[in-house]
Amino acid sequence: MRLLVSVRRAEEVAAALEGGADIIDAKEPAHGALGPVDAPTLVAIASKVPEGVPLSVALGDAESELVARAAVAALDLAPRSAATYVKLGFATVEQEATIAAVVAAAVGAARQLPAQPAVVAVAYADRGGWPGAAAVLRAAARAGASGFLVDTADKDGRTLLDWITPAELTQLAMEGRARGLLVALAGSLGPAEIHGIRAVPANIVGVRGAACEGGRGGSVSEPRVRALRELLALKAERALAKIQGGAPMRCGITVCK
Repeated sequence: MRLLVSVRRAEEVAAALEGGADIIDAKEPAHGALGPVDAPTLVAIASKVPEGVPLSVALGDAESELVARAAVAALDLAPRSAATYVKLGFATVEQEATIAAVVAAAVGAARQLPAQPAVVAVAYADRGGWPGAAAVLRAAARAGASGFLVDTADKDGRTLLDWITPAELTQLAMEGRARGLLVALAGSLGPAEIHGIRAVPANIVGVRGAACEGGRGGSVSEPRVRALRELLALKAERALAKIQGGAPMRCGITVCK
């Protein structure tokens, strides 16, 4: 699996990349699970991400086609040699048909942009569990999205695995990949949770808090990113020893979510 690290400012990009992040995600954690950064911050972050490294952009939640089109159309991003992704959630939408329509509107708007970003539909495991996530997956595939992310909306100390089991995640990942979607997992994932989902056939794991000194609102730490990268690279014992060793760490296995 590839490692996505969320950054809230341009100064965090270097630490994420030096630690081994495969994808840089622009997100403002103070504004929620998919909190968008402001336009100048996004431009600054994008300027620090090498052309060959994929860039992901959180756009928040969209409850209508109009909101989705506006969020995507407002992006000011130049074309890149690597992929650009935009992530949209549906915190207040329950009907599968409505989600599909909103995703289709975002996909249509993305095709009009020079950067041609790929749309990733986000399901919140703490807002509907397995049935809700499966509905978003089906809607995403039907509407022409490129990816599907399972995340959590509320960052309250609970993790993705408090809401959905590895077996259910495996089923979602298999269905998503069978439908041609890129499948990603996030949701307050720390080393212990990542260790527990390594067998899930997802493409990407996304982190923020576990990669930071001081939690989600802190700063990305190169050693923390490197330890997570090693964990995903099947070097679990070495990575866990690094994170557990020495003085207690605020973003350890269970403390920082």
